[in-house]
Amino acid sequence: MGRPGKFTEDRILDAAMAITAEEGPAAATMAAIAGRLGAPTGSLYHRFASRDLLMAALWLRGVRRFQHGVIEALAAGDVEAAALHTPRWCRDHLAEAATVLLHRRELVARWPGELAGELEGVNTGLWAAFDACAARLPVVGRERLVFAVVDLPYGAVRRHLLAGQPPPPLVDELVARACRAVLDPVPEEAATGSRVRGG
Repeated sequence: MGRPGKFTEDRILDAAMAITAEEGPAAATMAAIAGRLGAPTGSLYHRFASRDLLMAALWLRGVRRFQHGVIEALAAGDVEAAALHTPRWCRDHLAEAATVLLHRRELVARWPGELAGELEGVNTGLWAAFDACAARLPVVGRERLVFAVVDLPYGAVRRHLLAGQPPPPLVDELVARACRAVLDPVPEEAATGSRVRGG
């Protein structure tokens, strides 16, 4: 059995991720990635036929890693944990979070045709988890779940990621409070107009 290659796919992707987080996707050229690794450029092309393929693989790896925790929390019925996964994951994986959450538009714009199916199906498991959780929580509903778990935490962390900083712990507290408020079902009386909450 042959010796494993020195420059594995994960090492190459890690180098591309570091450059992307520091300088943006445009800076992650094959030459720059090879330079970061101390590798010949040919080693990269041995693993990835093009830069677009490499960057697509980087984004897909990050998205799947990120989604795993959300899907697990939703499957357990813990919506607050699913919402808190975003700031916690960003704090623990700052470079990967910047790549996945800030640079999707640039990376998807150059998406290689041979990975079109991967892009189309990347969120299938996540949406299935939302559907299953919403079925167990019909009073809450899917739209509230998606807002609480996707829209709200993303808005809370984006400013920090743009500044190249991890979200501070206060973000977790605020996300948790906002999540509980979003998921709190409107009382039937308020829905019929017979009672105003907090009035």
